[in-house]
Amino acid sequence: MPITKTLNPTQRIIRLARSGGIIRSRDLAPLGISRRYLARLTDEGKLLKSGRGVYVLANAGASENHSLAEACKRVSGGTICLLSALRFHGLTTQNPWEVWMAVTPASRKPRVDHPPLRIVRFSGKAFVNGVEHHRIEGVDVRIYSAAKTVADCFKYRNKIGVDVAIEALRDGWRKRKITAEQISHFAQVCRVTNVMRPYLESLLSSVE
Repeated sequence: MPITKTLNPTQRIIRLARSGGIIRSRDLAPLGISRRYLARLTDEGKLLKSGRGVYVLANAGASENHSLAEACKRVSGGTICLLSALRFHGLTTQNPWEVWMAVTPASRKPRVDHPPLRIVRFSGKAFVNGVEHHRIEGVDVRIYSAAKTVADCFKYRNKIGVDVAIEALRDGWRKRKITAEQISHFAQVCRVTNVMRPYLESLLSSVE
């Protein structure tokens, strides 16, 4: 939705919030709007401050995945991974209080006060493969696919627990969110083919 110059600053900010879901204070600079309007709209109850420099409409009603959208808005190029990705795909009973996000080894550690982040560094094919784009509250959220996430869980089983990885594999198969071909592919990408083989063979034999 275009932000027209015929609207006053308050109207333009409200329209921006409606079209983008989340506003960062730095988003106003290209529009030539002072950041003081954000404080004014917050005082008036029209905006809510959800983190340092991050605002949402007060009556927008945050979705269950609001923290994922906020994290991706604040960490450019990051991808939702591991426990947070499992939760998004409905493949775990875990409810992480942090947003798990993958960045490259060369990326600076994000300085974000909210939402709380758990940064994991992925490299090469493991970082770029299996990325899906989902629109959440107007934000383009990068999330690893269900099959890629399952493979990632086996790779980082020391961080999240092998029981969580096994649960994700079984749930993904039972809910038909992953296929043997997909798992085999991402196991190779993540270099966990040998680790996953006995669990996958056991799973396949149980349904024969």
